Amino acid sequence: MPALTTTSDGFLLHGEPFRIVSGAMHYFRVHPDQWADRLRKARLMGLNTVETYVPWNLHQPHPDSPLVLDGLLDLPAYLRLAQAEGLHVLLRPGPFICAEWDGGGLPSWLTADPDIRLRSSDPRFTDAFDRYLDLLLPALAPHMAASGGPVIAVQVENEYGAYGNDTAYLKHIELALRSRGVEELLFTCDQTDREHLSAGTLPGTLATGTFGSRVAPSLARLREHQPEGPLMCSEFWIGWFDHWGEPHHVRDAADAAADLDELLEAGASVNIYMFHGGTNFAFTSGANHDHAYSPIVTSYDYDAPLTESGDPGPKYHAFREVIARHAPVPDEPAPSAAPKLPFTAVGLTRRAPLLPYAHALAEPVRSDLPATMDELGLRSGYVLYRTTVPTAGDGLLHFPGGVGDRAQVFLDGAPVGVLERERHEENLPVRVPRAGAALDVLVENMGGVNYGPRIGAPKGLFGPIHLNGTVLSGWDCHPLPLDDLDAVPFTPSDATSDSVPAFHHGTFDVTTPADAFLALPGWTKGQAWVNGFHLGRYWSRGPQRTLYVPAPVLRPGSNDLVLLELQATSAVRALLTDTPDLGPVVP
Repeated sequence: MPALTTTSDGFLLHGEPFRIVSGAMHYFRVHPDQWADRLRKARLMGLNTVETYVPWNLHQPHPDSPLVLDGLLDLPAYLRLAQAEGLHVLLRPGPFICAEWDGGGLPSWLTADPDIRLRSSDPRFTDAFDRYLDLLLPALAPHMAASGGPVIAVQVENEYGAYGNDTAYLKHIELALRSRGVEELLFTCDQTDREHLSAGTLPGTLATGTFGSRVAPSLARLREHQPEGPLMCSEFWIGWFDHWGEPHHVRDAADAAADLDELLEAGASVNIYMFHGGTNFAFTSGANHDHAYSPIVTSYDYDAPLTESGDPGPKYHAFREVIARHAPVPDEPAPSAAPKLPFTAVGLTRRAPLLPYAHALAEPVRSDLPATMDELGLRSGYVLYRTTVPTAGDGLLHFPGGVGDRAQVFLDGAPVGVLERERHEENLPVRVPRAGAALDVLVENMGGVNYGPRIGAPKGLFGPIHLNGTVLSGWDCHPLPLDDLDAVPFTPSDATSDSVPAFHHGTFDVTTPADAFLALPGWTKGQAWVNGFHLGRYWSRGPQRTLYVPAPVLRPGSNDLVLLELQATSAVRALLTDTPDLGPVVP
C-alpha cells in the first residue's frame, strides 16, 4: 500500500489524516550548495512538502548517453536533503514539464524528428520515454516512500488537457510508472476548465487543479469533475514569469495570502507555485509563442515567497501567518536575508573578437545550404554561418523561412543588421563592399518553446538564403555551444568601447564569498560566466537588469568574469552589487 492514500475528502499518510502544504522548488534552478538552505526555509514557512519537476532534456541530453545525475542534476542528493529536513516530495517527471523551461523539458534530439507526434501514444515518443524511465527510476527507487524515502506522490504528464485528449497516452504513462516499481499515489494536474479536466485526467488517478485566484469556483469545478477525493491545487500561482521586453510581474502579498487562506479554509491541499523560483542558468530559459515568439528572461524569481537569491520576501511572512492558522508551523524564528557581497567594480581588460576565432571554438560543417541547429546536433547556444557574396553593390538579403531565433548579419566583419523571429523579420537591405565579401550570420537560440503546439520548432537558418533573388551557397556552419571557453584567445585590450561580437575577461578579488548581482550598464546583449559557471543571458531590452551570482560560485581571492557581448558596449567594466534589479513592474 502506498504511504499516501485518499479518502472521500482528504489524504491519509501512513493511515493518519494529512493535508499537503507544499511549495515548488526546482533543484535544477538552484545551486546544489544552496539546496539545504532553501529546504530549511521551506520548512520554517510551514511547508511539509516540496514539489519539483524533472527535466528530461538535461538528464538525457543524448539518446544513448548515460543519465546525468550530478551537479545541478543530482536529484537523489536533493531528495536526501529534503528528507533530512523532514519534508515530503511531490515528483513531476513529465515527460513534458512546461515550467518556462527550454523545450518544456523534451529533449531536442527527440523533437528534432518532425514525424514524431509529441505527447501522444505514438510509439516513437512513448518508447523514448520508456527508455528514459528505465534509467531514471532505478536511481530514484530508494527515495520513494515505499522504500522509506520522501517521495509520496508522482505526477502523470503535466496539464495535458491543455494540449491533447489521448487517454491511451496517459494510460501508457501510468502503466510505465507502475510497471517500473512506482507504488506511490499518482495524480494528474490541469487547469480547472471543464474541457481541460475532461481531456487531461485519467480514471482511477487523482485529479488536481491549477489556478491562482477565483478559489471557490475553481474548487467547485474540480469537485464537479471528481465527486470524491481530496481537493488539491497542485499549482497555486502566486506570481508569474517575465518575457524579454515586458515589465516585471509581481503580485501583491496580501492578495495572494488572502487566496491562500481561502484555499486552506476550504480544506484543500496546496502546492504553492513557486515557493522558490531560482534561475534559468546557462541556456535553459524557455519561450512562448502565441501571436509571436516571446523568449523568457534568465531570472525565474516569479515574485515567490523566497526570492531568487533565497531571501524571505513579503509573501514569505504573509504565507507563514496564513499557514499557521491551518497547520503547524515550526516554533523557530523566520529566517533573515543572507549577507551580500560588497559593491565591487570589475575591469574587463582582455578581449577576443568572436567572428575571427569561431574556428578555434568549433570545426565548421560544410553545407551547400545552411544547416539548422538540429541538423548540426546543437541543443542550445549559437551557430555562425559563413559564406561569400559574389557581387558588390546595394542588395536585399532575403531569409524566406525567417530565423530561429535572432540573427546578426555582418559583411567583411562589419555589422549590417539584425533579424528577429519575434518580429517576423525576413528581409535586410545591405550594401556589399566588394565582390567576394565575407557574409557572416550569427544566429542565437533564445530558448525552445515550452507550451503549446510549437514545441520543437527548429532553430538556426532555414533553407536557401537569397541575395537579390540569387541563392547563396557554400556555407561553413560553426556550431557554438559555448560549454567550454578554454580555447578563447584573450589578449590585453585598452579599448573603451566595442562594436563587434567579442568575449571580454576581467578579474576581481573576494574576501568572503557571498551572494551578489551582476549589473552591466553600457553593455547590450550577451552571456556571462563567473569562474566558469554560466550565469545566463543578459539583455538591455529588459526588464531584467542584473544577473544573480550565487555565493558558492565565488571563491576567496581572485575570481574571473567573462562576458560574451554580441552587439556593442560603451563600458569597460561591470559591477557586482548587493541589490537585484528585475525591472519596472506591471502597473
